[in-house]
Amino acid sequence: MQSSALTTEPITPLWEYAVCLVSISSVHADTSPRVGLLFVYELSKEHFQNEFPPFLSHYGITYNDPIVFKCNLQNYPDLPRWLRYSQRSPGHDGYLYGTPASADQGRTVIEVTAINRRTYDTVRQRIPFTVGTHGLRIPYQVEFFVPKRDVEEVLPSQIQKNFLNDLEAVWATDRLHVVNITSALDRGGRVPLPLPGLKEGVYIKVGSEVPFSQCLLQALEPMNQQRCSQHLRPILSCNEWFSPHIHIDWCNITLIDLTQATPPAPGPTLGSGILPSEGVYDPPDSPEDREFYLDYMCSIMIPLVLALILFLLLAYIMCCRREGVIQLYHHQTIHDNTDELRTMAGGRSAPRPLSTLPMFNTRTGERMSPLQRPFDPDSSHIPLILAQHDPNTDTLPSLVDTLCVLCVE
Repeated sequence: MQSSALTTEPITPLWEYAVCLVSISSVHADTSPRVGLLFVYELSKEHFQNEFPPFLSHYGITYNDPIVFKCNLQNYPDLPRWLRYSQRSPGHDGYLYGTPASADQGRTVIEVTAINRRTYDTVRQRIPFTVGTHGLRIPYQVEFFVPKRDVEEVLPSQIQKNFLNDLEAVWATDRLHVVNITSALDRGGRVPLPLPGLKEGVYIKVGSEVPFSQCLLQALEPMNQQRCSQHLRPILSCNEWFSPHIHIDWCNITLIDLTQATPPAPGPTLGSGILPSEGVYDPPDSPEDREFYLDYMCSIMIPLVLALILFLLLAYIMCCRREGVIQLYHHQTIHDNTDELRTMAGGRSAPRPLSTLPMFNTRTGERMSPLQRPFDPDSSHIPLILAQHDPNTDTLPSLVDTLCVLCVE
């Protein structure tokens, strides 16, 4: 990744203490992607943190807030087709990376919007890129698969340099260039579980003008291919030359030789554009008329016949069988008893039993109301408990009354 000097031209906001402050700046960076080579631009979280007002401007306080980046091509909603953006979390730096093709040459302006997840302030910057040619010839390319790495872990320049240093001993040359870095998720890989040690995997393509070494060619030998099919580790003389923290899947290595011209795919055979004559086209006759009367009768009459059979069966069980007669008799008895109770409830001329009268005296047989008034059998306003009428009245029998009743008995 090439270093660049950033020049910020902030725009004064209309309201100094607005809820969301937006500053737009242009980043004049000497960023020159080259066709066919990997380009990485790091979006430093620390740099954008210093751009957020008003804490740094007014109080000289700098926070380590979580920041999210939104990147797009100027005047367009998305990035160019050759450029990708990745950020592991709001607490990590973001990366713009990709390998431009010959059709992508020219000047490109990327708009980067940084959003502070704590204050929701935003800062916008423009990053101009000029895609050019490198003049290098790298016909020999090797693509390695590193299963225990994420794409953000191999994008920093120091990590790429360490990988190339280990590969120099394997390839027997120091003229190596990183051509492309791709996440395994972009190749159809599965998202790993959120468990320690599980990574998404990264494909790293390296190119050189020097032919492949003998160690790289050993990975494609039939014996090693057979061991890979049996899920065994291939036998290589240079396997130990890489650092222990870089684990390469040698069964998933691809050698690309651009010096051997691949024959183009055969194109379509052009004809006269006229179908061969096979007589006059005779369309099929229209189908015959179909009668749906039988289908209608089957869909309507069969359910009706089944319903009628069930009705007759239920009538036979309820009216002709002993169990049905008993059930009907029980229903009739219940109705008769209900009518008799309603008739008795309608005639209230009969005196009520003494035991149901309020405050009935079992010793004297007196039926005087607790309210000292004649009892009205049709009155529904007599309280069952005297305390409902006079809360200060003691309705419990005294000890003297209880002893008198016991002596009389």
